[in-house]
Amino acid sequence: MTPEQITGSFPAGLPVGDGWVPAPATEPVTFPYDGSEIAQAPVGDETLARQAVEHAAALRKDVARLPTRVRRRVLGGVAAALAEVARPMEDLLVLETGKPRVDCRTEVQRAVATWEAAADEVAHIHGETVPLDLLPSGDGMTGFWTRRPIGVVVGIAGFNYPMLLASHKIAPALAAGCPVVVKPAPATPLATLWLVHLVREQLAAADAPAGAVQLVTGDAAVGRTLTTHDAVAAVSFTGSAAIGHRIARDAAPRKVVLELGSNAALVVAADADLDAAADAVLRGGYYASGQACIAVQRVIAVEEVAEELEKRLADRLAEVVVGDPREEATRVSALIDEAATDRVLAWVDEARAAGARVVAGGVRNGRCITPALLADVPDVPGGLPAWDEEIFGPVVALRTVPDLDAAYALVNDSRYGLHAAVFTRDLGAAFTAIDALDVGGVVINEVPGYRSDVAPYGGVKDSGIGREGPRFAIEELTVTRMAVIRT
Repeated sequence: MTPEQITGSFPAGLPVGDGWVPAPATEPVTFPYDGSEIAQAPVGDETLARQAVEHAAALRKDVARLPTRVRRRVLGGVAAALAEVARPMEDLLVLETGKPRVDCRTEVQRAVATWEAAADEVAHIHGETVPLDLLPSGDGMTGFWTRRPIGVVVGIAGFNYPMLLASHKIAPALAAGCPVVVKPAPATPLATLWLVHLVREQLAAADAPAGAVQLVTGDAAVGRTLTTHDAVAAVSFTGSAAIGHRIARDAAPRKVVLELGSNAALVVAADADLDAAADAVLRGGYYASGQACIAVQRVIAVEEVAEELEKRLADRLAEVVVGDPREEATRVSALIDEAATDRVLAWVDEARAAGARVVAGGVRNGRCITPALLADVPDVPGGLPAWDEEIFGPVVALRTVPDLDAAYALVNDSRYGLHAAVFTRDLGAAFTAIDALDVGGVVINEVPGYRSDVAPYGGVKDSGIGREGPRFAIEELTVTRMAVIRT
């Protein structure tokens, strides 16, 4: 897309209130692969953030009263509208995120599925009766509870899947009957602006208030204004653990749903299909250039197969094509910015200095990092970031363990707990893993990055709190109301 095509995809300014208002500033959005400017993006401020929340609060009752059929029409309409612009949206995502085209295509497909699933779920927001006569005091009384919209929602999305992550916030909020203000990451606002434009068009077509969905860009001060405003009832955030922790503290006592970082592990048992396991590491470790919270980062192999697994990975690493993200064959491209690139390379160097073997990769190739495979990553006092933290780059680290019990213990020896995978032919070992691993999701014989946008998704420990997926996010964004009637 050209800059003119990008900026022509949605109105100028920011969607605050029922219309689009001028932004106090603009900043360039650059193509991470070569640093070229692709468009000027509007930048909001704290005043616009307050204005957006106050407008949402004024609409809260109107949005809550929207009939189920209207909400379903809007949600389904967004899915259809997004499907119609799938290819140009994909092109825009490639340019602003620098992600390989195949991953941007997947992002659009998953976003469409998210809106479709939310449209399906909107008819299933209900409560149930309660048998109050379990106690003598309840004789002659009827009790039931319903789900009600929680109120104004603030959604803050990360840079790596900006339009999809915004969909994970907006679609469940509208389904629940909540007005929502979304803040995209500063580096990647454009696709989300286009998405919000599509949503507001569908709202207007259904005679619903366009201001039910608003967007404000800006820095951390804008984020703090949104998350701490007295009128906000819930904050849904996807991003780093450090920022998520700060939001949770600042937003209290508002409800928070946090989808944070991880260092996802893939366990390879002695009886595993090694070709399938190697394929999963290559697919799951380097997709989106490694900038995914459930990309494979730690590979934990039982010693009987560890050497052979390493060999297969080294032999096939050249299959992971590095280059221009606009090309179909590319699987790894530039990270979001130079600071991220410098950090990842520093973590690789730190692991090497501590005794890890760099089997392949881990060097600059233009603005990209070649896919890195580290082996024999040591367990050192204080830990190594390449193993213990979320590297968010094309780096996979391998350790060897004596057996599956040790593997499961090593998976759990982390402050994170989002997803983990286990490759085994033993059904008993699979069910043991599902019970033993302290994570939000266990995947058997597939990449830990496998997730369905209709299933519950989220983590434990420092990987967050609450669950996404339309059905489950709708529950997060509603509150129960108990009714008791003496007849």
